Amino acid sequence: MGRPALAEQITFLYVPQLADAAHFYGELLGLPLALDQGTCRIYRAAAQSYIGLCQRQDVDAAPKRGIIVTFLSPDVDAWHAYLSAHGVHVEQPPQLNTTYGIYHCFVRDPAGYLVEIQRFLAADWDRSAR
Repeated sequence: MGRPALAEQITFLYVPQLADAAHFYGELLGLPLALDQGTCRIYRAAAQSYIGLCQRQDVDAAPKRGIIVTFLSPDVDAWHAYLSAHGVHVEQPPQLNTTYGIYHCFVRDPAGYLVEIQRFLAADWDRSAR
């Protein structure tokens, strides 16, 4: 028996204020709402990739250290300018990272999660799934 296929991917983040997180991901980043489950909202990040935001009383909503939500974009500088103009906390302005061959910046979402906007510089970045 072969390996079964994976069709889509969802990353769930627990947040203390769903409305604030929904504004950041839905309004500022412009991710379309795929499903509203009341205490969880799932946004489409790409063709088969989603971000789920959940606010629940029985779960610790503090951001976990080491988690980075990364979005790929050809225009990191424009995203930095746009998010800065909308009062988003910039953790690191755009810069070149030669270790990984990327150009990127970091911001914080309203729940405190680290969000990276990144562009791969290598021509061999795998885009075959698109």
